[in-house]
Amino acid sequence: MSRRDRLKGLFDDTAQELAAANPEDEAPMRGPAGPVRSMALTLGRMEEESRAMQEALLSGERVVELDPELVDMSFVRDRLADLPQDLADELVRSIEENGQEVPILVRQHPDDDARYQVVYGHRRLQALRLLGRKVQAIIRTLDDVDVVIAQGIENSARRNLSYVERAVFAFNLESKGFERSVIMKALSTDKTELSKLISVARTIPMDVIRAIGAAPAAGRRKWIALAQGWTNATTSRLRKLLGSTEFADQDSDRRFELVVAELARKPDRQAVSEYEWAPKQPGKIKGRIRSTGDSFTITLKTGDASDFGDYISRHLDDLYDAFRGGK
Repeated sequence: MSRRDRLKGLFDDTAQELAAANPEDEAPMRGPAGPVRSMALTLGRMEEESRAMQEALLSGERVVELDPELVDMSFVRDRLADLPQDLADELVRSIEENGQEVPILVRQHPDDDARYQVVYGHRRLQALRLLGRKVQAIIRTLDDVDVVIAQGIENSARRNLSYVERAVFAFNLESKGFERSVIMKALSTDKTELSKLISVARTIPMDVIRAIGAAPAAGRRKWIALAQGWTNATTSRLRKLLGSTEFADQDSDRRFELVVAELARKPDRQAVSEYEWAPKQPGKIKGRIRSTGDSFTITLKTGDASDFGDYISRHLDDLYDAFRGGK
């Protein structure tokens, strides 16, 4: 394949894949819904990027070979999936057998002129590191805004981010101070859909999202439904499930289903324990203790109740430390 053909293939062949650039599982209502508007935005952005690529070809932009150890990861990750870790990985085997068919895109590292930073192609870079081969790359002069837009477009065109990966990407970009107008371009979406994406990633704790994974079969509607009504109690209720080996052994779509099933299940009613308390030595105090399994209440009465209650309050940290130390 010639240099020109490989460069042209970076974006031209992706236009055929754009029918799934913004996967959603809801049919449009009256007028264009968010996913439909997002599709139009994606197509428009790809036309711009294709024109930019043609200009790059005319200006003599070329593929170069770089030492993978001189290339650092992007300052923002857009996928929940891990990078290849061994030679058994499917992508590693493919590159070993067929070579690197598509160059990665890099920029000069903003903090080190002797190094580079990936714009997109993280998994290809890692695969070539494992194989001990040089990486074919295109070097462009890009600022941070250019990076996130190019990164988002490449992912939309080549291999769709799952809904929750889009949500996490959007949330991470906003957390780093990027304007929503920039994030909308990066994800080829509109203001309404972007608000929903960020809301999902902000509501569901990140450790829960990472435990579930990308869950590509769980689309927009299911993740939004999961986020609705999420509370601290929801997180606490899932702690045992998320920490189990059985959960970790499932694929991410199955893990999502298990989380939904656990939250739909009616929790077992805890036995209520309630009894009176009085000090062993005679005193001007008595109490009533009530335990329901997930809550514990002590009610103090009579003369010393207020003073003893204040004493307990002042020593709660010490008592809890002693409790934890005993465990």
